[in-house]
Amino acid sequence: MPVHFDSAALNRLLPMPALIEQLAKAFQRPANVPLRQNLKDGLNHELLVMPAVANGLAGVKLLTVVPENRDSSRPVIDGIFVLLDMKHGGAVATMDASKLTARRTAAISALAARHLARSDASTLVIVGAGHLAPYMAEGHASVRPIRNILVWARNPDKATRCADEIRRRLPEPRVEVARNLATAVAEADIVSAVTRATEPVIKGEWLRPGVHVDLVGGYRPDMREIDDDGIAAADIYVENVEAALAEAGDLRSPIERGIIARDAIHGFAALLAREPATRTQPVTLFKSVGNALADLAAAELAWRSHHGGYDGQ
Repeated sequence: MPVHFDSAALNRLLPMPALIEQLAKAFQRPANVPLRQNLKDGLNHELLVMPAVANGLAGVKLLTVVPENRDSSRPVIDGIFVLLDMKHGGAVATMDASKLTARRTAAISALAARHLARSDASTLVIVGAGHLAPYMAEGHASVRPIRNILVWARNPDKATRCADEIRRRLPEPRVEVARNLATAVAEADIVSAVTRATEPVIKGEWLRPGVHVDLVGGYRPDMREIDDDGIAAADIYVENVEAALAEAGDLRSPIERGIIARDAIHGFAALLAREPATRTQPVTLFKSVGNALADLAAAELAWRSHHGGYDGQ
């Protein structure tokens, strides 16, 4: 029978440094990753279906998105991941999809920041205080010498609770709630946005030269976290160009209106080939919409680690 990895098991089996290295390897191997399916029920609830095949394994993640759960104890995003053996057939493991998603999302942003953010980046601003925010802090702090973390959210109480959770996980950086987003962004070396905004919350005029922007929250064409000025000023990278142009409102809308050209968007292959912290624009930007290959790579690491270690092949 397939083994099940719950949230606690995935925390143990997916340490951030190892997961970042696993993702770097995965994005340089052949893979079959179709676009995500997004099915709606008419009540603003979503079913996301994300399959991938690579390295002798396959995986399918099934997620439900229920926005009103943000006001309850239930998670907004929840579901299950199934890992399958393509050599011999059959499912070998199931995994808590919420935890798998959170850890791989933070790890892939951290991998991008390792190539894009300045090597001395020390101030991180997190925009949004939902489930993902503490993981983003953990991820970025694993690749850059983060000493100051500022958390901003429309709801100050949520920002305070998020800051408390980040302090619990990361005792060394100074963690504070940002009262003014413009001021906080103007001081940032890295800005990580994890919101469900449909109108931009980050303005390009706030971004100082040398900043790295990490956009994680938006995964639909109607979602925007940064304005046109911010997009126009940036050297832009994504996990997969086709998926980003299909799903990312932060990129689709500016392209459709002629703010940037389609060839301004670079995929992960170009990112990983790039020398760390080199710059062609004053601002670097990584736009993540979520990628099933990252889920599969993280699941593979958990599975192989569970069976006595991982050789990185």
